[in-house]
Amino acid sequence: MNAVLRQFDLSGRTALITGSSAGIGLALAAGLAGAGARVVLNGRDAGRLEQVAAKLRTAGALVETAAFDVTDGAAVTQAVARIEAEIGPIAILVNNAGMQRRAPLEQFEEAHWHELMKTNLDSVFLVGQAVARHMIPRGAGKIVNVCSVQSELGRPNIAPYTASKGAVKMLTKGMAIDWGPHGIQVNGLGPGYFKTELNRALVDNPEFSAWLINRTPSRRWGDVEDLVGAAVFLASDASKFVNGHILYVDGGVTATL
Repeated sequence: MNAVLRQFDLSGRTALITGSSAGIGLALAAGLAGAGARVVLNGRDAGRLEQVAAKLRTAGALVETAAFDVTDGAAVTQAVARIEAEIGPIAILVNNAGMQRRAPLEQFEEAHWHELMKTNLDSVFLVGQAVARHMIPRGAGKIVNVCSVQSELGRPNIAPYTASKGAVKMLTKGMAIDWGPHGIQVNGLGPGYFKTELNRALVDNPEFSAWLINRTPSRRWGDVEDLVGAAVFLASDASKFVNGHILYVDGGVTATL
C-alpha cells in the first residue's frame, strides 16, 4: 500500500456509529469496516443489532454492538464508558441517528417537535460530548456528524427537520472550534436524497421522484454506498487538516436552483 492509500486505512481503530441497524448508518458502518475499522453498531433494539452484526461478520467485518438510547444522557455516558473499557478507545464517532416527521408547520404537534429535536440534535450533543471527553486526553479523534442538504435548503412540510439539521451543522462547527485544539477533527457529512427507509414515501412517489431527478445535476437518487468514500475520508488521516467542514454528497443539489 502506498503512502497516499495508507492515509485512508482505518485498521486498529474503533468506530462507533449511532443509528446503524439500517439505512445510511448501516452503509457507513460497513464502509468503515471495509477500510479496516472495528465498528460498534448502535440502536435501541439489541436483537436487530445482533442480526445485522452477524451479516457483517459473515462478510469479514470486525463488529460489536451497543444497544442504548442516544437521547438519554445517563445511558450514553454509561455506554461510551463500557465501549472504551471493554472494546477499545473510540477513535471515530459517526453521529448518524435521526428521524423525520412531515406535516404543515402550523399543524406540527409540539410532542413531535421535541421528539425530533431530541433524536436529531440532542443526540449529537450527548454522544459527541461523552466521546470527546475520552478523546481529549488522548489528543486525537474523528467525529462525523450526519447533516443533510436540509442543513442548507428548505422544503415544504419539514420545517422542524430543517431546523434540526441546520442546528447540527452549526453544532459541528462549534465542536470543531472547541475540540480542534485537542487534536480532534469534527466535520459534517451532508447526504442529499437517498433511497432509504426514511425516504420510502418519496421514492415511491412518481411525481416527486421525477422532480428530484430533474432537479439533481447527477440525474438520479443517491445510493447509500455513494456516502462511503466521503465517510472514510472524514474518518481517516487523509482529512487531518479538515475541521468544521460540511461535505455534501448530494449529486449537486446544493449547487443549483
